[in-house]
Amino acid sequence: MSERLVEISKNVLVNCLGLRKGESFLVVADDVKKELAESLYEAGKLLGAEAMLVVMKERDKSGQEPPAPIALAMSRSDVVVCVTQHSLTHTQARKNAAAAGARLATMPGITEDMFLEGAIAADYVKVKALTEKYTDILSKGNSIKIEKGGYVLSFSINGREGIPSTGMYVNSGESGNLPSGEAYIAPIEGSAAGQILIDGSIAGIGRLDSPVLLTIENGRIIKAEGEQSEKLLAILGEEDGKLLCEFGIGTNDKARITGVVLEDEKVYGTIHVAFGSNNTFGGTIAAGVHIDGVVTKPTVYIDDNGIIDNGELN
Repeated sequence: MSERLVEISKNVLVNCLGLRKGESFLVVADDVKKELAESLYEAGKLLGAEAMLVVMKERDKSGQEPPAPIALAMSRSDVVVCVTQHSLTHTQARKNAAAAGARLATMPGITEDMFLEGAIAADYVKVKALTEKYTDILSKGNSIKIEKGGYVLSFSINGREGIPSTGMYVNSGESGNLPSGEAYIAPIEGSAAGQILIDGSIAGIGRLDSPVLLTIENGRIIKAEGEQSEKLLAILGEEDGKLLCEFGIGTNDKARITGVVLEDEKVYGTIHVAFGSNNTFGGTIAAGVHIDGVVTKPTVYIDDNGIIDNGELN
């Protein structure tokens, strides 16, 4: 294990999670991400925390729950970091741990490269300010219209609260992704209609060589076209996995499109839409799957006010 990884891990634990000496600190890993998880575990020990590392079998897809004993350990720890191939962000285990007061960061699909370069190295004070600004705009909005490549998708967000993923989780019960930098919201279920061209990346598939065009009616994907469309539909399944569940705006100027959605969806000026579960952040869908798709250089209107113009945040 590299000393540099341990050093960066120490900085992340102190600056982003406020880990203090004597606190209980749990690293949840799977077989795929065990090595990176060990760097965080070592860093926790060096900071004087009561550090623990648990390793589980890789989940089948993002949004799938961890084993019950791990979920329980998460809810009984002061600080939790989840370093896994598939995301635990939109799980009941994460939601319950935060409700119990844990400060929690999820790092789905994180790579060594992402640790050493890119989004994790951002100025998180700046990211936090921008993220909170756009979260406020989302919370006050009623409807969203996305334009890209001649296609338009519209939906309602009326009455829903925007959520900031700032990268700084230093108060009891705060949680989100690391690296971070996004403002997101759960659209009103069933309200989405139109088409959206996803050209950046898709969770579970990776960076896209050619775009995927989704046609949505009554909030549900009714048609998917493009090279990776069959694979996407297979991951989403036949049930509520095809329902639009999230809209987010990337606010991290150090993030890059790498094919790992964790970083891709944070890229400054991109947006992402997700399908599947949103009951963990203000929606009503529990689908057992949550898959994000990233759109580069979009134009976005909230209540007819242009907030993104071809990838430039206004």
